[in-house]
Amino acid sequence: MAKGYFALVLHAHLPFVRHPEDRTVMEESWLYEAITGTYLPLLQVFEGLVADRIPFRLTVSLSAPLIAMLTDDLLKERYADHLDDLITLAGKELERTRPEPQYHRLAQMYWDRFHGLRHTWRCHEGDLVRAFRRLQDAGRIEVITSTATHAFFPMMDRNWAALRAQVHTAADLYERHFGQRPRGMWLGECGYVPGCDELLREAAVRYFLADAHALLFADRQPVHGVYAPVYCPAGVAAFGRDTESSQQVWSAKEGYPGDPHYRDFYRDIGFDLPIEYIGPHIHPKGIRTYTGIKYHAITHAMLHDKWVYDPDAARGRAGLHASHFRGNREKQVEALAAGMDRPPIIVSPYDAELFGHWWFEGPLFLNDLFRQLHFDQSVVETLTPGDYLDRHPTNQVATPSLSSWGAKGYGEHWCNETNAWVYRHVHIAGERMVELARRNPAATGLERRGLNQAARELLLAQSSDWAFIMTTGTTVPYATRRFNEHIVRFTRLYEDLKSERLDEAFVATLESTDNLFQHVDYRIYAT
Repeated sequence: MAKGYFALVLHAHLPFVRHPEDRTVMEESWLYEAITGTYLPLLQVFEGLVADRIPFRLTVSLSAPLIAMLTDDLLKERYADHLDDLITLAGKELERTRPEPQYHRLAQMYWDRFHGLRHTWRCHEGDLVRAFRRLQDAGRIEVITSTATHAFFPMMDRNWAALRAQVHTAADLYERHFGQRPRGMWLGECGYVPGCDELLREAAVRYFLADAHALLFADRQPVHGVYAPVYCPAGVAAFGRDTESSQQVWSAKEGYPGDPHYRDFYRDIGFDLPIEYIGPHIHPKGIRTYTGIKYHAITHAMLHDKWVYDPDAARGRAGLHASHFRGNREKQVEALAAGMDRPPIIVSPYDAELFGHWWFEGPLFLNDLFRQLHFDQSVVETLTPGDYLDRHPTNQVATPSLSSWGAKGYGEHWCNETNAWVYRHVHIAGERMVELARRNPAATGLERRGLNQAARELLLAQSSDWAFIMTTGTTVPYATRRFNEHIVRFTRLYEDLKSERLDEAFVATLESTDNLFQHVDYRIYAT
């Protein structure tokens, strides 16, 4: 028998970006790039492991906004067009690079890659959520979800009705797509606040993920550190992140993705080639963007002085890094098991988009890792947090500390001089939503539609992504505009509902634009 467990958790999340009125909004490409770079390649890896009868287990967290986007017909149609355009561009690159063998080889790689991705997309009829459900039904992955719009709970705990709506709305959406309640829930940014476990229990959620210090600074010291879960007072389990395994992947200095042989993300033909050539494949206004076709390695050099990417060398490095990671987990389990009365569990959560989108070779790393864990050792077994609770239902009780997995471990990344201004509006809108729900316990017709849409606008305004973007300084005007739009829309709905003069055309427009959570029920805010 294995001496310990390895629980890989890939958290897939993007903010809800959907603009039916304008298909040129650049931020909508976040979804298309993530599908091409991460979600389809991961499906290919998992399905390849299943085809080869490699036993493996991991957890995939599909956030509620991502589920909504992946099942949206408009966005699926636009993604199919995006993929067709990538294939057209790759075909042009095959001709352009013919005199340059080292680049022509890579152009052929992208041509083959994009055709393979389109084949996978079409095999699943564009329904990636259903594809992940099939893997869950096959017993290979455990799919969980996030809070409704990835809200950062430590900045919302003055309004428990709003927290409850975030939990139940997400759990309801998951159940509609997966036929059951989610066993686990990813709290936005791993933002835990004491007491929210009661809301998770109420929604039939059995566990959540937290950073290491949430457990280590709990109200009583965890006997096994982060290598066994603790039960919160409500009976929901908290699993702590292992810092050692995380460091090997995440660290900017020591992490595997920084290897100089790996593909460089930032050097892209969308910025390198003449505008008259690349123009049809970037923004219509000539704004240069990433195309996904990149010919250079990281190299540890300036952006203009890079090696030409060698996929064979990078492939070898991915295998070596998988072997190094696997060996370290074996040593870690051997050391931990000697001092524990149960097999230790090493929980390694990562943003899914790291694997493939940011780290091009990431899916290769995971493929090699799972094959090596099966064939080359017997110390570590892969499982999910849900599996662990089934095998080891008795665990210590403690209340984790308020925490996040952001810089410095608490709320600084989501509340600082760049974004603190958003919270006065979020709090007031939350209070007003509770007021509306309690004043209208049995609304029907247009009034009910307006109340449900007000709930959607509030949920969208509560997204932690807007504050995150304001801190990082990327696409700040878009994040600011989106936040302000949702607050303004909510405020108009609130005032129209109070004065009983709802404009049906206005409500219908918002229902068409901000159309996530089709079955949301405003009455969740009345409790």
